[in-house]
Amino acid sequence: MLAVAGLIGLGALPSQAADLAVLHNGFSIRHERREVVGGATRLYLASGDTGYIEVPSGQIDHFEHDPTATIAAKSPTQPSVAGTKLKQASLTAPRLDEVISEASRRQRLDPDLVSSVIRAESNFNFRAVSPKGAQGLMQLMPKTASQLGVTNAFDPKANVEGGAQYLRTLLEQYNFDMVKALAAYNAGPQRVTRYGGVPPYYETQAYVAHIVRDFNRKKLAEKRALAAKTKPAKVAVASSGSSSALTQRAAR
Repeated sequence: MLAVAGLIGLGALPSQAADLAVLHNGFSIRHERREVVGGATRLYLASGDTGYIEVPSGQIDHFEHDPTATIAAKSPTQPSVAGTKLKQASLTAPRLDEVISEASRRQRLDPDLVSSVIRAESNFNFRAVSPKGAQGLMQLMPKTASQLGVTNAFDPKANVEGGAQYLRTLLEQYNFDMVKALAAYNAGPQRVTRYGGVPPYYETQAYVAHIVRDFNRKKLAEKRALAAKTKPAKVAVASSGSSSALTQRAAR
């Protein structure tokens, strides 16, 4: 079992010195740093001491440098990935932003949330295929895609529309509890029901932590930008005495 700390309120930006903990089952977990605690290895998902998971050390095959870290340093739209091996590809950011915005509007979702889900699911790779067969930007399983009416999961527009629709359904199912909805998106509603919340699976826990941290980071950035925009400008106003002195000098 893995422990996840600080799921809510993780606003710290990750550093670029990221590594991957590659597990024996083929999955990998991106982390900023790590330490051994007893028989477990604690993987810190962000800089600082908040947001970590503990993996039994025996489940880790090896560590390697995250090749996406260099890309992320050049482009803020490139995400970190946890829990999935992906075939790399790309989609131009402006077009994808439009796709996300439109699908979010139709499904009455925050586009930042949809973007954060895509970040964790596929690394913005519209041709991504997971070891379990999930496809496209929002990693739709073939059966789920069919139920959502998505005939081509590698079509970015159709995939995001279907994924956003499914996410909206889960949010409504769990009374807009975002953590439960995200856990259900990753592990399935039946497992969330079985455990009464986030299942004790390291993949699901890391997945939820990544999305919540990324979403919170975006909201914090928006809040700061808004505060900076609405902050009243300081205007220097001369006192009446200074004004009189200036007038007298001008009259001379």
